Amino acid sequence: MVRLQSSGHAVRTRSVPSGLVTVMEPILIFPDPPPPELAQALDLSGYPWKAASDELAASRIEPESGWGGAIICAYLDPERAFALCRALRKRDVPLEPLLLLVSGTQLGDLELRDDLYDDFCLAPFHPRELEARLKHLYWNTGAGVRPELVEYGELVLNLETYQAAIGGAPLDLTYMEYELLKFLSSNPGKVFTRETLLSRV
Repeated sequence: MVRLQSSGHAVRTRSVPSGLVTVMEPILIFPDPPPPELAQALDLSGYPWKAASDELAASRIEPESGWGGAIICAYLDPERAFALCRALRKRDVPLEPLLLLVSGTQLGDLELRDDLYDDFCLAPFHPRELEARLKHLYWNTGAGVRPELVEYGELVLNLETYQAAIGGAPLDLTYMEYELLKFLSSNPGKVFTRETLLSRV
């Protein structure tokens, strides 16, 4: 028999609230290539993204339905980052939401540039903070929210992308291992026979 210990952790299943649409359009990321920690955080959170090095590249790879938003890393190349923000905001339909990643020493650079971004996040950022800021931005703009997740303590399962992570570190699982983990984490404290698991997973 297999039993997942309860250990006081609550299982949380989060899904898209009714009336909102899940973000399907990719998020524009600057620069190309993006910082690895940003790419990993977005992948684990289930956000599709594409990176571009400038406005021309962003226009060239833009999906037909448009961008789902933008994350601009201003701490790597501030001049080009702010120029891209300006260009994205001067479009016929300004791109939003736009999240700006800045270092603590750049906070003064944000003065008189409030129109270039919807929110900012200090780098280095924690993946959960980035996730929370994106969720908040999409909620405020009505563009959508994150995909459905199952959380059990430090374990997070993305039910749309079949990705799993513990404490933010990705897990390399087979499909069957993922399904077993999903089933057990959705039913904590319960005991299952081998036959039950084979028939349910």
